[in-house]
Amino acid sequence: MKKTLIIAGFAALVSSTAMAENIGVSMALFDDNFLTVLRNGMSDYAATQDGVTLQIEDAQNDVGKQLNQIQNFIASGVDAIIVNPVDTDATVAMSAAADAAGIPLVYVNRQPVNVDELPAKQAFVASNEVDSGTLETQEVCRLLTEAGKTEAKIVVMMGELSNQAARVRTQDIKDVIATPECSFMTIVEEQTGNWSRTQGADLISNWLSAGVEFDAVVANNDEMAIGAIQALKAAGRSMDSVVVAGIDATQDALAAMAAGDLDVTVFQNAAGQGQGSVDAALKLARGESVETKVFIPFELVTPENLSKYKSAN
Repeated sequence: MKKTLIIAGFAALVSSTAMAENIGVSMALFDDNFLTVLRNGMSDYAATQDGVTLQIEDAQNDVGKQLNQIQNFIASGVDAIIVNPVDTDATVAMSAAADAAGIPLVYVNRQPVNVDELPAKQAFVASNEVDSGTLETQEVCRLLTEAGKTEAKIVVMMGELSNQAARVRTQDIKDVIATPECSFMTIVEEQTGNWSRTQGADLISNWLSAGVEFDAVVANNDEMAIGAIQALKAAGRSMDSVVVAGIDATQDALAAMAAGDLDVTVFQNAAGQGQGSVDAALKLARGESVETKVFIPFELVTPENLSKYKSAN
């Protein structure tokens, strides 16, 4: 009887150990408001899954460091890898390394350059960037039209140019301006603020000092939009005289909107992307099928529906 109990106990131990799954996660940067919500979304969801642990590393915006992290994950024998890429043009090598090791890999939030050629055990979880800048700019167009503008000058603040999201969001702006109903808008300045609040503020300060006139600021993310608001206020510009738009619907952005400073943002479901990436990684690790592209919808946020999103990101 005792022998039977010992064997049963050992079998249960082996079973529980076999079910334990370790996922290596390489984040582009810990020091980013949106990516922090994304990272917390992964951790919170993993905590609800029995036997699942995450090993989360900060690549500190360094491509070489991120590649080393992936190699270390492979060497340690993780069950799957999740990557929020520093540089979306550097993902071919990441995919090749994971594929060669037979370890599933999931890209999250930032679209890899090889998204249409991903190996069988790899996937991409994010939101469709074609919608982000489109929703943002269409609302800017509506607000300017509503204000009676027949000609409007806008300045565009871009994210890191190595990032696919920055390139697509900027192209979205131009595509909306190319439509007949929004063709009264003209881009007078367009520079990168590298997703940074500080750099966004610097851009606006420099444009104002140079005498650039504009009716709207269209930023690739909320951080740069908040920087723009800070610079405009510091220069004494009335916030009623300019439309300011961003993307992500971070808590700071929603606070700026509640204060009447930010006019437009677009909700990108960071927690949803985090959960989706962990879910995809687990399914791939267990041999289950996953769609190569998993999109979580963007949603337009305005002062009218602000309350719906106050605790979302």
